[in-house]
Amino acid sequence: MAKSKKYAGVDKSRCVACGACGNVCPRGAISVFRGCYAKVDIDLCVGCGLCGKTCPVGCIAPVEREASA
Repeated sequence: MAKSKKYAGVDKSRCVACGACGNVCPRGAISVFRGCYAKVDIDLCVGCGLCGKTCPVGCIAPVEREASA
């Protein structure tokens, strides 16, 4: 399956580790790391944007994937 051109990027300094993003992720690509911040598994992320729309502090934004050779 081809990956999307973007994935969810988390600003760890602003994340409040509420877990809302992980609850809405259809692929289960987001988890809260040690109760500190959301961590995205970019291999699972399809760049749908649901997490960014759900985040109460707005610390999740789409990030361009690196072009693979």
